[in-house]
Amino acid sequence: MRFLSSLDVRIRGATDGESRWLRILLVGFAFVITVAHGQVRYSIPEEMNKGSVVGNIVQDLGLDVKRLKSGRARIFTEDSREYISLNVDKGTLIVRERIDREELCAQVSPCSLHFQIILDNPVELHRVDVEILDINDHAPAFDRKEISFEIQELIASGSRFSLDSAHDPDVGVNTLQRYTLNPSDHFTLKELSRNDGRKYVEMVLKTSLDRENQEEHNLLLTAFDGGNPQKSGTVKITVTVLDVNDNSPVFSQPIYRVSLYENILKDSLVVTVSATDKDKGSNGEVTYSFSQSNEKETVETFNIDSDTGDIKLKGVLDFERYKQYELNVEAVDEGGQTDTSKVLVDIIDVNDNSPIINLISFSNTIPEDSLPDTLVAMLNIKDIDSGKNGQMKCSVNSDLPFRIKATSSNFYSLVTDRILDREMFSEYNITITATDEGSPSLSTNKTLRLKISDVNDNAPVFQRHSYTAYVMENNSPGVSIFSVTATDRDSANNARISYFLEKYSIKT
Repeated sequence: MRFLSSLDVRIRGATDGESRWLRILLVGFAFVITVAHGQVRYSIPEEMNKGSVVGNIVQDLGLDVKRLKSGRARIFTEDSREYISLNVDKGTLIVRERIDREELCAQVSPCSLHFQIILDNPVELHRVDVEILDINDHAPAFDRKEISFEIQELIASGSRFSLDSAHDPDVGVNTLQRYTLNPSDHFTLKELSRNDGRKYVEMVLKTSLDRENQEEHNLLLTAFDGGNPQKSGTVKITVTVLDVNDNSPVFSQPIYRVSLYENILKDSLVVTVSATDKDKGSNGEVTYSFSQSNEKETVETFNIDSDTGDIKLKGVLDFERYKQYELNVEAVDEGGQTDTSKVLVDIIDVNDNSPIINLISFSNTIPEDSLPDTLVAMLNIKDIDSGKNGQMKCSVNSDLPFRIKATSSNFYSLVTDRILDREMFSEYNITITATDEGSPSLSTNKTLRLKISDVNDNAPVFQRHSYTAYVMENNSPGVSIFSVTATDRDSANNARISYFLEKYSIKT
């Protein structure tokens, strides 16, 4: 306050030119820091009751309730749904609606909500991350109640049979952890993991089967999670023993790998798998299928020709949803003997999403004496593509006195680039263009209308530098003898002109 007071004194005592520049300097101090940043992180369990307190944002960000109210504090999310709301009167974040971690993030962990708290006058942007912690609210479950196998006697030990995977939408220790198989006289379990870390199992033959001794085997597969208390799910396995078929199909490759662009057309051939069986006749005929361990999304996206082994696309690929698919393929001969192989399908991103421009804050009027770098608007700009397809360049009309600068990830500021002059341009239509670096590139435009307010920076000007008038003597007082006119380029009150005589003299 002491510095501003002394500066005001200098303005009152300065010449007209000095006064104008000192006032510009003073206004500039008001815009030196227009955006403040802070960050806070909380952790809460899913399924909290509505109205539950998440955290004290006033305490944790060093704000106060008066500032929240004067700054019209609000929450901005990059999507339209708000799970957390701000109680401005208390300065707390509260649960606005029930949060289901599995619905929100599926298997992604950690699962977090990201949003910003925005205040005006001056603009402040505070990032808030709320991690949603999993609770053990789901038990492992199988899609089917019973699995049936037909297995020939004398099949070699070590033969593998794909089993249904249990599904548990929880994550971490609360999700699926292990399987057991009972009884275990003839079969044992082999636990395997996909590339994403999720577990599935195969049933492995431990000792030879004898149809004449026992024609049917009944087993129970149990899946356990790691929660406390622990939860489980079961499926019944029925094994029917068939007569001799002493050779199993064998795939030509243990793993097939292929890459596809996400815009590939439906019914396009993905890959052809092939297995051979040394047996002859019907025992050597092989049919192909997806094994039961495949995820639901996989079998909805691809299909396989049971006779040829051709795998084709039947759904729509979207790199932004799934970057890789893992297909477990099974070859079965007429005797029920099987072999399994894996197909890894990598999805390649194409530039199919344009940048999205969100206007966070906008000052639709600024004074003409605003200094360069004065904040006009704050924007959130994002592109959900990846790599170069998701990298963006932002710009405004090249002939305007404004520019775009990045403030943080996906956030940009529109600022003035030079001194403005309302007498030349009283209004601007500013078009902001966001262009990604894909090939071909995609772009999005947003136009803002900005008005320039007047400051009293122009003096009145007479039409002439001097005037000469002649009057008759003995005129009555109050009679008009001459008129003059002056103009002022400013507007409103700044352009209103008053006339008065500074001095006069009488010549005789």
